[in-house]
Amino acid sequence: MVANSLRVPASDGLSLHVLEWSREGTPLVFVHGFGNDAHIWDDAAPAVATYYRTLAVDLRGHGDSDRDPECRYDYEFHVADLEAVLEKLGVERLVLVGHSLGGRIATLFAGRHPDRIAGLVIVDSAPELDVRGTVRIRVDLQKNSEGGGASFASEAEYRDALAHNYPAASRETLTRMAQHGLRRRDDGRFEPKLDPAWFKGRTDASTDAEAMRAREERLTRDMWDALARVPCPTLVVRGAASDVLSPAVADRMVDEVLRHGRLAVIPRAGHSVMVDNPEAFCAALTGFVLGED
Repeated sequence: MVANSLRVPASDGLSLHVLEWSREGTPLVFVHGFGNDAHIWDDAAPAVATYYRTLAVDLRGHGDSDRDPECRYDYEFHVADLEAVLEKLGVERLVLVGHSLGGRIATLFAGRHPDRIAGLVIVDSAPELDVRGTVRIRVDLQKNSEGGGASFASEAEYRDALAHNYPAASRETLTRMAQHGLRRRDDGRFEPKLDPAWFKGRTDASTDAEAMRAREERLTRDMWDALARVPCPTLVVRGAASDVLSPAVADRMVDEVLRHGRLAVIPRAGHSVMVDNPEAFCAALTGFVLGED
């Protein structure tokens, strides 16, 4: 199934790239993680497109969406983008699926608009993240993106680089990620689409260590509060080998905070659950959104 490609006005005068697999039914919107793009859902989206109006967005600074010249990449700007895009698309009530960064954006959106969420799927994301995984992801992406210095002679070369970051992914998946994850430079070489200024936008808001720590603590509280306001059925998906979402935090989300939470642990998967084990991820997702489990 091939998705239609849309450009939709967002906030701050930017526009986002959106993929749409189907136009009928209750909207189901996918939000990708840091460094990925809407095509990361190419395996999962067709599995639900028969039953839902299925869409996926490229976050600002990612994929084919606009880069923000003012480097506004904190969570509140992504949430505002999602609000604006859904309004333009005429989406009121929806099922929201978010991975990693997208899972946190989805959580904050759901906490702000609990009456609009028919279902929520949080994929290897949480109010509190394991520092081992967040540092690993940041280092990997900075090596490929920061300063605009990383470039590749071909998509195949980038695919081989991705294989180190996604060791469980199939060659077909890596090829697709490379195809959609690069832009051609004027000199003919390729560079990742992720805005290299994304890191600057996330760190320049506060250079004081104490202020940054206070901001992170406030975000953590806000996210736990947001989860507690979610009234709908919610599926938390964790990769069994994840170094980002710990078992203890996942259990707390489902057992102590979410009103109607359930947990799915995907075997043979790390943080990038839908890439590492797409078959098991799709089974968990469809079982939840179709009410089969």
